[in-house]
Amino acid sequence: MKQFFKEIIIDPLSGKNLVEEKIDNKIVLRSEEKYYHFLEDIPILLPKFEIPPKSNSAFHSNFNSTFDYANHYKEDALQFDYFKEEESKATREEIRRLHQSIIKKIPSNAEIILDVGCGKGWVAKHFLNRGKKVVSMDISPTNPTKVLKENPHENHAALVADAFYLPIRENSIDTIIASEIIEHVYDPKIFIRKLLEALKPGGKLIITTPYNEKIEYFLCVHCNKPTPKNAHLHSFNEKNFAYFIPRKTMYKTESFSNKYIVRSRINLLTAILPFRIWKIVDGFVNSIFKKPLRFLIEITKS
Repeated sequence: MKQFFKEIIIDPLSGKNLVEEKIDNKIVLRSEEKYYHFLEDIPILLPKFEIPPKSNSAFHSNFNSTFDYANHYKEDALQFDYFKEEESKATREEIRRLHQSIIKKIPSNAEIILDVGCGKGWVAKHFLNRGKKVVSMDISPTNPTKVLKENPHENHAALVADAFYLPIRENSIDTIIASEIIEHVYDPKIFIRKLLEALKPGGKLIITTPYNEKIEYFLCVHCNKPTPKNAHLHSFNEKNFAYFIPRKTMYKTESFSNKYIVRSRINLLTAILPFRIWKIVDGFVNSIFKKPLRFLIEITKS
């Protein structure tokens, strides 16, 4: 394991240090009597429970259903190819602007970036050759394994972990990116609190999510209960997001990517504009037709 990575990972339940040991010619990580294994070069730091804790969201409580989110997203990564390119050019352009918006929020002096829900690994691809150390993390082994193979670098590590049992030492990360993740989690308030604990004082947590999304529901063919489209459990805007932020925490929000510009494919024409000019144009259209697709929250740890 990379040295910088060794210094920041801990046992996800006890918070104790992890020690490398060799058992049956295999390297494992030990914390007291607990052992964690590797998948290739990636530690699987998922907690092991005799009885899994309840993880029901308000949605699941309303429909008297349970949410085994760990297994759900492991299967999700196997069934859906996160590395497949979007077919629509307009969608690809909208995602490019989303990534640019996140990049602009990353402090120049940030050394270690934790990418929570790493997907296809665009964070690693962008920042590794810019002097940053990146940890690509997901609850499923599928995506971080591929991201690490596609982006081999001395400053790149990958991790299989659960953000609710984050195996990262407190006050150890400069910047955390959680892009298009929070709408999926069962408890956004705990999710944010856990990520903030891992940040250094003055560190940044960058969250993006759909803006004020009207969540659609379908009837599941397996259980005959309503299920939300894209497994989105929450919808966020400027007003309701304040509830999930710890008191006296500094944060800023912004919304962007006007729906009409994207759906009409006009964004293919504005693709030639520099980011700063595009922001002005997009902001002007949103001031007339307030239909942004994206919501970005920038949280600073005090």
